[in-house]
Amino acid sequence: MQTTWSYKNYEIKEGLKPGSSQFRYFFAVSEGGEKKCNYCVWIVDDAISRFDPSKDFNSIVSSQKETWHEWVKEKIDAADFKNRALKFEKTDEKEIALSEMAEHVTMD
Repeated sequence: MQTTWSYKNYEIKEGLKPGSSQFRYFFAVSEGGEKKCNYCVWIVDDAISRFDPSKDFNSIVSSQKETWHEWVKEKIDAADFKNRALKFEKTDEKEIALSEMAEHVTMD
């Protein structure tokens, strides 16, 4: 399911990557109909249970969405329109450039 919301002059479309067996939640940021960047929340398989013991993707989204919205807003406020992923691993998290993970993370 994809939803759309606005922040300042930006439109943000968000949703789980369709058909993916791995957790990839995308935010596509546009301004005036022109795409600015993509942000992604990527939870590696062995970290999914940190968020939901049953590994239910929809439950994870419901419980974390507001936190991720704040991350997107911080990026917009900082005019950081680089394609980025917030990658959650088993014991930590880090922000990486999507270009570093192009073979793993795409919007398609």
